[in-house]
Parts: sequence; structure tokens; C-alpha cells
Amino acid sequence: MTMRHKLQLAGSVLVSLVAFTQVGGAATTPFTVMAGVWSGDGTMTTSGGTQERLRCRAQYSVVGAGNEMQLNLRCASESYNFDLAGQVEYLHGMISGSWKEATRNASGTISGQAVGDRIQAAAHGSNFSAKL
Repeated sequence: MTMRHKLQLAGSVLVSLVAFTQVGGAATTPFTVMAGVWSGDGTMTTSGGTQERLRCRAQYSVVGAGNEMQLNLRCASESYNFDLAGQVEYLHGMISGSWKEATRNASGTISGQAVGDRIQAAAHGSNFSAKL
């Protein structure tokens, strides 16, 4: 699996986990309902079409007045694993932040908007982009 495929995989998993955590009732900020530890599994598909079972665990920590969130995401398959960390901020309906995957020295930004408990954002890096 190439570096680009691995980064695309990391983005896909990040997207899936963010989408999975969009549940719950009323919250003071969009991040409040995401707080906690989440885990799940699925299937990773590379751009070449190869599929592999994937297991992930995410931890979302809301800080400050609920307008900042730190995330840690660890995923593993039979032949691949990654450890991603990031932080995002919510201000006046906008989301901005950064992410880093230390084992592959990859990093980038996250930007978007939030309305109610719905977040629409994108993550970008030098060899990577994903809609969240």
C-alpha cells in the first residue's frame, strides 16, 4: 500500500468516525455530543480496489467552553495501522484545526462549518484530502 493510499485510508476512517458520532440530543456546541471514546470496525478499500477489515478506536475530548476538541484515532487492519491526533476549534459557526499522523510524518488542516449538531468540514494534507 502506497503512502497516498494509506493517507486516503486514514481520511476515510476519520470521516467515518466523525459521521458515526453525530448522534445525541441538544448540545452547547457541535463538539459536545462527540465527547467520549468510540470504537468500531469496517472495511478499508484502497484506490486499487483491495479490501481489508479495519478496527478503529477514537477518543474525543472537549475542552474549554466546549468550543475546542482534541481527537485521537487509532486504526489497525491485518497489514496496516495508524495513529492520528488532531485538534479543532469552533467559532461563530466555523471549524478550523489541524491533524498529524506521527508514524508517517503526515499532517494537514481541517476547516469547515457547523450548524446545530451537523458538521461539514474537509481535511487537507500534502497527499491527502477528505470530506468530513
